Amino acid sequence: MTSLPLAGLRIISFEQYGAAPYATMFLADFGAEIIKVEGPDGDYARQTGPRTLGEGDSLYFQCFNLNKRSLVLNVKDAGDRALLHALAADSHAVVNNLRGSLPARLGLDYAALGPVNRAIVCGHISAYGRTGSRADWPGYDFLMQAEAGIMSLTGEPGSPPARVGLSMIDYMTGMMMAFGLVSAIRKAERTGEGGDVDVSLFDTALHQLAYQGTWYLNEGTVTERVPRSAHPSSVPVQLYPTADGWIYICCMNQKFWE
Repeated sequence: MTSLPLAGLRIISFEQYGAAPYATMFLADFGAEIIKVEGPDGDYARQTGPRTLGEGDSLYFQCFNLNKRSLVLNVKDAGDRALLHALAADSHAVVNNLRGSLPARLGLDYAALGPVNRAIVCGHISAYGRTGSRADWPGYDFLMQAEAGIMSLTGEPGSPPARVGLSMIDYMTGMMMAFGLVSAIRKAERTGEGGDVDVSLFDTALHQLAYQGTWYLNEGTVTERVPRSAHPSSVPVQLYPTADGWIYICCMNQKFWE
């Protein structure tokens, strides 16, 4: 059997809920060994309904934690911290999705783990980054959709702003972390030196504004909500009612229309 492309990588992840577990799930699918670290109370996703699978498990948790190993650690405990260092010495990366200042305080950044393993990569997912006045603010997907303006682009004209129905900012932040982490590991393999990789929910949400954000920043063009989930600049790209339900027609150019 052909080995998976990330076979041989070991990644320790202090993760919970959505963004970081989503990132490491993809890395695990590509063959990396993921050691999922939880505190004594466990990942809160284990308690997230509506469908639980017995004590300490849920469909929500299982959705983001495939192909991983589990470990309970309290890094404030000297013995557990020594175990973390022993694992880090033989790992390629350590990931977390803690609030901005916590990784440094808990010894999960490169300043703390670089002396243990010079080539290790430390990946950080936070709400607003690890520096600045908002570093210690918590943040969640739905809040970022609101603050970045994504909700103002979603829904019908004249109706209240609406969120995207899925936690897309969590998922996109996870994918950005997966890409950044693998890129930094590649550099560490070449140079022998690791470092920190930072991804924030807020930066990701702003980045997802893409061409609507670029239109506004460069030309002051405000993208309004368009009826029936239409594209802001191409037609016919819109929901249409039929006798037995809705259909979505998407003709992005003349060829597809014909």
